[in-house]
Amino acid sequence: MSATLRFQVVGEAFKKRPIDVPAPSERPSEFFAKYVFTREKMHKYLPLPTYERMMEVIDGEATLDLQTADIVAEGMKRWAMELGATHITHWFQPLTEGTAEKHDGFVEHDGKGGMVEEFNGKQLVQQEPDASSFPSGGIRSTFEARGYSAWDPASPVFVIGDTLMIPTVFISFTGEALDYKAPLKKALHALDRAATDVARLFYPDVKRVHTNLGWEQEYFLIDEGLYAARPDLLMTGRTLMGHDSAKNQQMDDHYFGSIPERVAAFMKDLEIQALELGIPCKTRHNEAAPNQFELAPIFEETNLAVDHNMLLMMLMKKVARKHGFRCLLHEKPFAGVNGSGKHNNWSLSTDTGILLHGPGRLPRTADKDAVNRENLRFITFIVETLLAVHRHNGLIKASIVSATNAHRLGANEAPPAIISSFLGKQLNDVLDHLEQTTDDTISLSSKHELRLDIPQIPELLIDNTDRNRTSPFAFVGNRFEFRAVGAEANCASAMIALNAAVAETLADFRQRVDALTADGMTTMAAVLRLVREDITACRAIRFDGNGYSNEWREEAERRGLDTEASVPLVIDRYLDAASVEMFAKTHVFTRAELEARNEIKWETYTKKVQIEARVFGDLCLNHIIPVATRYQSQLIDNVHKLREIFSDEEAMTLSSDNVQLIRQIAAHTTYITKNVERLVEARKVANRIENIREKAIAYHDTVAPLIEDIRYHVDKLELVVDDELWPLPKYREMLFIR
Repeated sequence: MSATLRFQVVGEAFKKRPIDVPAPSERPSEFFAKYVFTREKMHKYLPLPTYERMMEVIDGEATLDLQTADIVAEGMKRWAMELGATHITHWFQPLTEGTAEKHDGFVEHDGKGGMVEEFNGKQLVQQEPDASSFPSGGIRSTFEARGYSAWDPASPVFVIGDTLMIPTVFISFTGEALDYKAPLKKALHALDRAATDVARLFYPDVKRVHTNLGWEQEYFLIDEGLYAARPDLLMTGRTLMGHDSAKNQQMDDHYFGSIPERVAAFMKDLEIQALELGIPCKTRHNEAAPNQFELAPIFEETNLAVDHNMLLMMLMKKVARKHGFRCLLHEKPFAGVNGSGKHNNWSLSTDTGILLHGPGRLPRTADKDAVNRENLRFITFIVETLLAVHRHNGLIKASIVSATNAHRLGANEAPPAIISSFLGKQLNDVLDHLEQTTDDTISLSSKHELRLDIPQIPELLIDNTDRNRTSPFAFVGNRFEFRAVGAEANCASAMIALNAAVAETLADFRQRVDALTADGMTTMAAVLRLVREDITACRAIRFDGNGYSNEWREEAERRGLDTEASVPLVIDRYLDAASVEMFAKTHVFTRAELEARNEIKWETYTKKVQIEARVFGDLCLNHIIPVATRYQSQLIDNVHKLREIFSDEEAMTLSSDNVQLIRQIAAHTTYITKNVERLVEARKVANRIENIREKAIAYHDTVAPLIEDIRYHVDKLELVVDDELWPLPKYREMLFIR
């Protein structure tokens, strides 16, 4: 990109005006799920017996049969065609961090030389996408193409444009999962069974337990012209070079600030389309970094919440382009400012209430035994969750690591890559009291009042715990907030590991309780005894301090927590004996599936770093070095001309600054050129390694560090080369254009 074109692009970015988004005539509640085949629409378009059968299927009480599927497909087709649909697709989540779809028309031959719209139960329930072209870790070879997608009735179908979208699982011909949804549903089923068995110790009428997920999606917006002028953003999702802007987020003036007009128009358009697709958008605001924003929904059942997050990320990219933006979901698109996470707020609910809900649920008139039983129920599920995260500490971290998230973790308010849990003083004190005494009374306080003594300001209800932004897995009142999940990740990866691990500890807890009660101990006495044991067992995971401190890393190592920082090595945790055993017991993954997924993770890591290295080397040699040497030549020419006009002594004085600049540029360009050659050679050496794990380690240890090392010198050149010559939009332009 020429410098002239760069300034034209920047100028056009200043001229961008918001696109006027017409407000829908209805209130959001009136157009919510307009394009979703909800239960209400099923009731309208399906015969009553079929509707009732489908309710049983959706609630997990029955399996869908082909006869019912035929009737459902016919009603679904009528509804979709009224919305203008002409095609269907099975919408699934392969192991690419994205989604996939293959569209088929409703049309079939009518046998009379014409066409007829047709859609039957078999087409609804099952399709056969090519499985060889998706990542499979060796489960499918190029010549073994068969794979199947199968409808998930728990996630409603929806219409986008002219296509009926059917959420599905994706499995191989031999039955292994090739996606995120299938193992997620298995993990949720395992947790349902285990948590229900434990919940019945306290409330025998509990029928089922489900997990809730509320994701908080952070993202950056950048003007589309500036995005196109940055090959690194275009190819890798992040800026591989670029010096800090003089002003970035240090004034803390962007966080929760007034939303820029163009961005507000984008948000409004996005929310309307998301609400029409049943995504319950609730919160929007400026985030901490310039041009960074956040969207969060109302909590939903985890399987549906994951689908909605994947759908929202599709919408964000599409709607952003309509408004002249590009939406950046990379965890660290800009160095030196906040990265983007996707905080996963996770909780457990029964058909009778929230299991992680603390005090305040019972009426004030409840007797002491009822209150103590309720508090013990709360503490039991808290402690068993902590035990799961402690027992599978490395695995939980492995579920959120990636080449992209590695740039974010531990920097600019992102939690560190050491999984610990913040509980707050009150809850820590309760656990310590239970562990250290024989007192059977559990005392928990609810929110308390705070009077500010300011006229017109009412009393505030204050939570009994503060928040810790450096904690990867913090308890925040009635849920755990898993803050370490990356912005572009599929939430399912973290949710599979977490739900399966908690399912294992809860199933184990119930077995231990049953063993004690079989020996004559009362149920509540057995529960309390085991809770005390587990408080001691998981003590190492509890940490309320500063997760950024060097002291914490040293302390975490002493506690036996996983402090490994290398992404390829962290991925190993999936194949630890404890992980393999846990996934087998919960029927989530076989060892073969885990091995295949690790192959994919290592290969994905390698390819992402490989692409970055190739793009970076090209930018250095074909953009940065030529511009720097051109400016250096201008400086040299200036020095020569000064010596032609002035005496040697005067010329030396007048040109001293330019000579110094010439030396600086020479030093930086020489270093860059020499080390780009090293980068290329390191890549070639790594590429010759056949073992995919060892190749990923080589890329981590030898290629990735060189990129960061060379970047330092490129960023220094940006500070000294004439601004009119610099070929790439700078941070001050990308982060502050409105």
